[in-house]
Amino acid sequence: MAVPIAGAPVMLAGAPASARHAVIFDLDGVIVDSFAVMSEAFAIAYAEVVGDGPAPFTEYRRHLGRFFPDIMRIMGLPLAMEEPFVRESYRLADQVTVFDGVVELLLTLRTRGLRLAIATGKSGPRARSLLDRLGLLPFFAHVIGSDEVARPKPAPDIVRHALDLLDVPAERAIMVGDAPTDLASAQGADVASAAAVWAPLDDVDALLAAGPDVVLQRPADLLALCPSLPGR
Repeated sequence: MAVPIAGAPVMLAGAPASARHAVIFDLDGVIVDSFAVMSEAFAIAYAEVVGDGPAPFTEYRRHLGRFFPDIMRIMGLPLAMEEPFVRESYRLADQVTVFDGVVELLLTLRTRGLRLAIATGKSGPRARSLLDRLGLLPFFAHVIGSDEVARPKPAPDIVRHALDLLDVPAERAIMVGDAPTDLASAQGADVASAAAVWAPLDDVDALLAAGPDVVLQRPADLLALCPSLPGR
């Protein structure tokens, strides 16, 4: 399925039309462009723990959205890679950038009265540190990491936890992600799912095959689904 690169959000069959009171975002690939930093951190961790040879970052990217230890188990790589990967991710954090249009999106959603949260495959402390460094932390009522729920994505726990913290029913929320694991987590929590395709994706077809309710080609497309709440 081809995804247009401009225009209104692509609404898919059966997309819910309820007014949104909250948006739950994935972090990497949606709010921030961290792929170059991930690649370098992964390569360093692989060299330190595994040894010579090319680091299989392309395969790693196919599992994004999951908690790092879970990815290591799926790939059959040593869990010991986590320590140098996290260390290098912190060291290189100043190279992470915010996607064009994201700040404007967050400002508008806040002005319209919506509550915002992050539900990420990163650990909570690392996600909050990165958002704070980028000046984005105040936009989010809650930032939830995969280490802060019993079962990380693709299980629905992290989205359900966000709903509880935001005090918003599932039918009044939408989850924005760029990986099938994000969409599965939203769907398991009975939350509408939006596929963000403004970052370069290795496998757009796999993302669309996960059955999002809507495809967002750029951050501003989300605004069509999130009008101002009454009294704003």
